[in-house]
Amino acid sequence: MNILSGFLKSALLATAFSFVSQIAFCGGTVTGTIDASMPKYKEGAVVYLKGGHGKIKPKTATIEQRNLAFTPHVVAIPVGSTVSFVNRDKVNHDIFADDPSKKLDINTGKHGEFKKVVFDKPGAVNLLCTIHAEMSGYIVVVDSNYYAITGDDGKFSIRNVPAGRYEVVTWSEKLKKTEKQTVTVKDGRTSNVAISLQK
Repeated sequence: MNILSGFLKSALLATAFSFVSQIAFCGGTVTGTIDASMPKYKEGAVVYLKGGHGKIKPKTATIEQRNLAFTPHVVAIPVGSTVSFVNRDKVNHDIFADDPSKKLDINTGKHGEFKKVVFDKPGAVNLLCTIHAEMSGYIVVVDSNYYAITGDDGKFSIRNVPAGRYEVVTWSEKLKKTEKQTVTVKDGRTSNVAISLQK
C-alpha cells in the first residue's frame, strides 16, 4: 500500500511539475491592427518584435514565379533562412535584386526548376525580373524569431513570445510608421498594439 501510495504521489508531482513548466514557458501573444493612410497597404505589412535574447532560428520558404508574378508577394523570414525560387511559368525568369542586404542575379530556368538562396543579412529585398518588368516582390529578412504578415484587414498575431519588453518594428512596401513603439509581453497573456502607417 505504501509503495502504491508513493508511486501515485510521484506521478502526481511529475504531472504538476510538467503543467507548471508548460505554463512558465508558454509565452504570450502580441496582436494588433494596422491603420494605413493608403488602405490597400494594410495587407502585406511585416510586423516583428526586436529585443529578445534567444538565438535566431533560420527557416525555409518558397517563392513561386506564377502567372508572371512572385507568389506570395511578400515573404518574411529570420536571418539565415533559405528561400527556394520555383518557376511555375512556361517561360524563363531572371530574378535580380540590388539591395544592401542582398544582391541577386539568378535564372530560375524552365518550368518546375528551382534555385535556393540563403539570406544572411537583415533588411528588405526587392525582387525584380529582368525579363518581365511588371514582376515585383519582397523578402523581408528580420533579426527576430517573432514576426507576422498582416492580412487584408490589417490584423496580425504573433504567438509564443517569451515574456519581456520588445520594440515593435514594422515594414511596409510604401508606408512608414509614425512613431516608435514598444510592447510588454507576459506569459499566458495577450498584448494588443495599434500601428499607424503614413506615406
